[in-house]
Amino acid sequence: MELFDREQTFVITATVSDSKITHSQYASLCLKDAIVDQFQEKFGARPNVDKRNPDLIFNLHIHKNTAVISLDASGGSLHRRGYRQESVEAPIQESLAASIIDLTQWDGERTLIDPMCGSGTLLCEGLMRYCRIPAAYLWENFGFMYFPDFAPEIWQQVKAEADAQIRALPEGLIMGSDAAKLAVKAARINLGQLPYGKEVVVRTSRFQELEPISNAVIVSNPPYGVRLGAQAEAAALVGELGSFLKHKCTGSTAYLYFGDRELVKKIGLKPAWKKPLSNGGLDGVLAKYEMY
Repeated sequence: MELFDREQTFVITATVSDSKITHSQYASLCLKDAIVDQFQEKFGARPNVDKRNPDLIFNLHIHKNTAVISLDASGGSLHRRGYRQESVEAPIQESLAASIIDLTQWDGERTLIDPMCGSGTLLCEGLMRYCRIPAAYLWENFGFMYFPDFAPEIWQQVKAEADAQIRALPEGLIMGSDAAKLAVKAARINLGQLPYGKEVVVRTSRFQELEPISNAVIVSNPPYGVRLGAQAEAAALVGELGSFLKHKCTGSTAYLYFGDRELVKKIGLKPAWKKPLSNGGLDGVLAKYEMY
């Protein structure tokens, strides 16, 4: 066949909306049968479906009775960078963390600090931004590698050119802390997957006990209680964070992502701006605060 042969495995992912076909699993089954029937008719054999580690992924999208079939060139969701080896409860998505870092417009002129870093996702994305680490740096397999026209030598050249842009991380430029020892351990492990990640200083400390922070960019995703089941505690913690920023972070700029927008009212600071951002179906907001 033109796209793949019977020795390769594949899988179908499907979404349906506003159509006569209402079940995505049924839609994917129909497409799967159409593909294997073609192979059976022409070669007397069929390729196998592999739901865990397929060579090729076909995406079927049906909207208002119109179907679009596409071949996945990435081989999986690109928001998964590959550095998250350890996690904590209610982690922020890597792609959302990347968007937050991008919205800060942080350029490395000031120290980047996450005083409630959890498993270190924001720190990892900050590191990738400054050091120019490609988003899929840790990926070894992509969907396009199984395409019939894949040229390994061209790919290696493109990858080498991108990797050559990676630059070193200055000492002390990115720092993080968390009250939980397990979170700090997870952050160090995750950062260690990336170039220069071991240069990021992560320590165990409650933010209330940190030394004063001046002229820095502070970015964080405070616990918001929606998934953790502790809204009252989250509100109290956010209030303490607001006090910490106001009294101990002179000259700094803070960017805080709230998974629960109501928590913006609890911090006791006036935001310079607010931008809506979603995370795992939660309707959150990123707020910027200037400390004078």
